[in-house]
Amino acid sequence: MEQSIIKLIKKASIELPQDIVLCLENSVNKEKSRRAKNIILNILENVKQAKEEEKPICQDTGVPIFYAKHPQNYSQKKLISIINNATDIATSEIPLRPNSVDSLTGEAKGNVPIIHFEEVDDEGLEIDLLFKGGGSENVSAIYNLPNIDLKAHRDLDGVRKCVLDAAVRAQGKGCPPYIIGVAVGGNIEQAAHLSKKQLLRKLDDKNPIDKLNKFENKVLKDINKLNIGPMGLGGDTTALGVKVVSALRHPASFFVGISFGCWALRRQSMIN
Repeated sequence: MEQSIIKLIKKASIELPQDIVLCLENSVNKEKSRRAKNIILNILENVKQAKEEEKPICQDTGVPIFYAKHPQNYSQKKLISIINNATDIATSEIPLRPNSVDSLTGEAKGNVPIIHFEEVDDEGLEIDLLFKGGGSENVSAIYNLPNIDLKAHRDLDGVRKCVLDAAVRAQGKGCPPYIIGVAVGGNIEQAAHLSKKQLLRKLDDKNPIDKLNKFENKVLKDINKLNIGPMGLGGDTTALGVKVVSALRHPASFFVGISFGCWALRRQSMIN
């Protein structure tokens, strides 16, 4: 199990998922700006070399976030130990930048993974891994509707205004073209967690809720009209995808969680 997780970490850190690569390749043909085209071509060359040379795609190797679906009889305590050990080994062998820092002392603590568990009826163990970089994390946001400044009400149009505002405020920070996860509703920690979990979805999937599927497509088009473009230097490709989920909320609250993923959205999965 430990070796399987080390391989998962290595694959995630050096290999960009194919759905993202294809979307980047398609965006080159759609771009009108020569500068934007060149930036995306440089990104694709970076992706190619990282895979060929088996080196991390980005110098910020991110925070490893594990989403583990396990059967009822599986020990979470044991799995935590295995993931921690595998992360320590992978940090040294790949290598990964030590991105866990003590907030009080500033001391580097290697890489300490974040682990989410979900008990399922299936017999096997399924693990999704997401490496979350600091730049895209810094521009992520939580909004609470209504928002007077944005003239945003408690509806999907209000959510759309929040996402567009977050993208405008980011202004190219966090390495666009982005993949953006959005959570509508829930309490404040749910909004953050669920929006980030949307980054695990493939870019070519379809939201099972038709209303949200249409909303995802509309918001993506609106974001790409902002002319922020790749790396914030202008162009038609500010985002590659927008993924949205809704959750139950308290009557007094209407949170909107927005999680940005950079173009190097490193996610991989394994089944054991």
